[in-house]
Amino acid sequence: MEDPFALFNAWLKEAEGAEPNDPNAMILATATTDGRPSARAVLLKEWDERGFVFYTNLESRKSEEIRANPNAALLFYWKTLHRQVRIEGAVSLVADEQADAYYASRPRLSRIGAWASAQSRPLADRETFETRVAEYEAKFPGENVPRPSFWSGWRVTPAYFEFWQDQQFRMHDRMTYRAAGAGWETGRLYP
Repeated sequence: MEDPFALFNAWLKEAEGAEPNDPNAMILATATTDGRPSARAVLLKEWDERGFVFYTNLESRKSEEIRANPNAALLFYWKTLHRQVRIEGAVSLVADEQADAYYASRPRLSRIGAWASAQSRPLADRETFETRVAEYEAKFPGENVPRPSFWSGWRVTPAYFEFWQDQQFRMHDRMTYRAAGAGWETGRLYP
């Protein structure tokens, strides 16, 4: 297949039918400007040929690292299918309208949680967080919970894909796609 987005779509659809939990889970790897890496699981919420989008607090560690070094790697691993997809690329913020639309689709308590969580910052105890949740529930008593200015989405625009398919005796199949002008240069890697 010459189009990595079409192949990703096919594999994701298979994962949605096969994976018992969160087939849209992906490992996001970022690094500081001095090269210290960190990785965590996030959920893919939107994707198209412009890139792969996840949402988070813009004051979190991952957001700080992205601002300092706007490159990231993603890893989708679907154990039941014996497959993984690696993606590498530049990272940019989504438009406010896109973030607003996604934020409005979230359950009310998730929207309240975005306000209450000082994500990645030290927390004295769980009670402190629960108190903050109650404070924001009182501040926003109805369904209208506006998106905080410190919460948005990041888009990873791929420059590289690797599709890995497990094979017997560790003779895995590895297909690569590297951005080349308006298209993709394809290749294979030894297992």
